[in-house]
Amino acid sequence: MGSSSPRVIICLLRNDLRIHDNEVLLWAHRNADHVVPLYCFDPRHYVGTHHYSFPKTGPCRLKFLLESIKELRRGLKEKGSNLLLRRGKPEDAVEELVTRLGSVTAVALQQEVTKEELDVENAVKQVCSRHGVQFQTFWGSTLYHRDDLPFRHISRLPDVYTQFRKAVEAQCQARPTLQMPDRLKPLPDGLEEEGIPTQGDFGQENPVTDPRSAFPCAGGETQALQRLQYYFWDANLVASYKDTRNGLIGADYSTKFAPWLALGCISPRYIYEQIKKYERERTANQSTYWVVFELLWRDYFRFVALKYGRRIFFLRGLQDTSVLWKTDPKLFDAWKEGRTGVPFVDANMRELAATGFMSNRGRQNVASFLTKDLWIDWRMGAEWFEYLLVDYDVCSNYGNWLYSAGVGNDPRENRKFNMIKQGLDYDGNGDYVRMWVPELRNIKGGDVHTPWALSNASLVHAGVTLGETYPLPIVMAPEWSRHINQKPASGGTPPRRGRGPSHTPKQHRNRGIDFYFSRNKDV
Repeated sequence: MGSSSPRVIICLLRNDLRIHDNEVLLWAHRNADHVVPLYCFDPRHYVGTHHYSFPKTGPCRLKFLLESIKELRRGLKEKGSNLLLRRGKPEDAVEELVTRLGSVTAVALQQEVTKEELDVENAVKQVCSRHGVQFQTFWGSTLYHRDDLPFRHISRLPDVYTQFRKAVEAQCQARPTLQMPDRLKPLPDGLEEEGIPTQGDFGQENPVTDPRSAFPCAGGETQALQRLQYYFWDANLVASYKDTRNGLIGADYSTKFAPWLALGCISPRYIYEQIKKYERERTANQSTYWVVFELLWRDYFRFVALKYGRRIFFLRGLQDTSVLWKTDPKLFDAWKEGRTGVPFVDANMRELAATGFMSNRGRQNVASFLTKDLWIDWRMGAEWFEYLLVDYDVCSNYGNWLYSAGVGNDPRENRKFNMIKQGLDYDGNGDYVRMWVPELRNIKGGDVHTPWALSNASLVHAGVTLGETYPLPIVMAPEWSRHINQKPASGGTPPRRGRGPSHTPKQHRNRGIDFYFSRNKDV
């Protein structure tokens, strides 16, 4: 190509909406005269979910995405670039740009592992092949690079997380973050700036900010980096993370990195480097280790999806397990709307509906309730989470729902959570339930977890009429009765935040990730 034709590289950005530690942007900057960062609002992301046709991207997810897009454009402009936006399929947008610009030498993107994303990659690759354009991909979504795993092939990935973790911790090094240039190569002339769409453009209303939200945060790279700065360096919260991570109320009980990680607004390698720096300069303890431990869980679910492919979406799971699942719409509606009559479940589901967020403790409990108490098809829960969660990540979401349903890659992971014990352990005074189930606000202490066990006089005094102002339980599990007489009195012991000395990183009892969805053996 002659000197009169400057080299142009298109960077198709998807779940890597950041500038720091972004190999796609860095490679393009080094190999082109002009770089076109491109984001496409793929219409396939705004239709129904695969099996049950729930809306695929809910209002809180969309709001966070639009904020992240706006922030990425602002950051790119500061570095002499811009973000090109298109409404349509990425393969169509790439073909239009290749044809229009005439001097595109390559299209670069970060690899994903699940079918819909791989279909996009294959379609873009075909466009490049037709036009004689280089198709360049990079692995950048995990802490540990796929090529650095201590397994000869992804098919050798262990089906037990602990085996994976021990091998990686003993034999792998996280690659250092990439140093990005102060200025990026500009866009070619003649590319007009499209406005950032609004919620209304997708037929959605702006979600109302709920003051009770445990995630009152905005999308974008700057906000992600500010959250880390606050959580690590300003407030030193990371030093006590392991003791608080099972909280339910407020923004500070856990890192809250998951939404930004899901869109790639923050690099897992950057989090890792900051943890190591914190350990050198301030303290290294179980809490700082646990953040890395959970980053490894996030890695593991992505590698499990890479190993098993479409099977992570199959009803029978990864081990072809036969379970007589139900699809009872009345039971499912009661679950998703927070009307099960089980206050701890209802509080969590109402928080999710109102804010797009739910604690790890809540996620594992509502998933267990749906799959082990109601025996509802686990994919209904997975697709409902896909619709609502601001931190939806396909690999972590389906990996955790497979585990919860007992059809994941590790057949030992088949446990049921006791809703009453969990509520009493982690919301002993009932403050969380009363926050989200206000019709029970006059029931004091731990009694709020079992209103059906109260006397008629107590219910009248609290203004509760079961079956009218608050539903009777749609199911009663026999194990709940063991804990009804063990509730703390009003004003008693605060909710337990951890399991005490026996719950240590050495034993790895948690088996879960703060960044998305966790599990715990104290059922």
